[in-house]
Amino acid sequence: MMISISNRRRASLVGVLILLAYSMLTYTITNNIALGVITDIISGLAVIGIPLLLFPIFNTDENKRLNTAYRGSRFIEGILMIIGGVIILDPSLESYREIIYSDIHIYFFIVGVLFFYLLFYRTRLIPRFISIWGIIATIILFIITIIKLFGVDLPLLNALVLPMILNELFLACWLMIKGFNPERIEIKGEHIK
Repeated sequence: MMISISNRRRASLVGVLILLAYSMLTYTITNNIALGVITDIISGLAVIGIPLLLFPIFNTDENKRLNTAYRGSRFIEGILMIIGGVIILDPSLESYREIIYSDIHIYFFIVGVLFFYLLFYRTRLIPRFISIWGIIATIILFIITIIKLFGVDLPLLNALVLPMILNELFLACWLMIKGFNPERIEIKGEHIK
């Protein structure tokens, strides 16, 4: 059974969830354990919620496999974030949070966000420049991640993460203000409001 939700509300909710997904940075900034646990769990649930909201509109015949891969990668990413939050409850396990985020989570994030922008590019639910910007930012993030595997950690590499963050913030605002392109939304052949 599909929950009836308007195009406008769906877009706004996705925008809010994109912003909430970045709340996992709170622990890195504050080192507050209680806040870190809460925000990591919220971030993980947000990451899982985005593909669930987008499933009906991404699930066209030509996008079924890509949409399934997108949901799977984002589900694993969200679970890893939740685990990262729960782990910091035990100070002896805190170092594992960093391992989860820098050595495992990052790859699921890269794959998930690449699928996300490819689906947006193919469906044209948002302007193409946002999708292309997201794809390019994802490729840059992947290259940075590979370079760091070889022990290279320069301030410039960290600065090159900005296109990804700025793109996600821009997309979130776009979705909350403008929404999806209403002419491109179909759920099983029927337009939604």
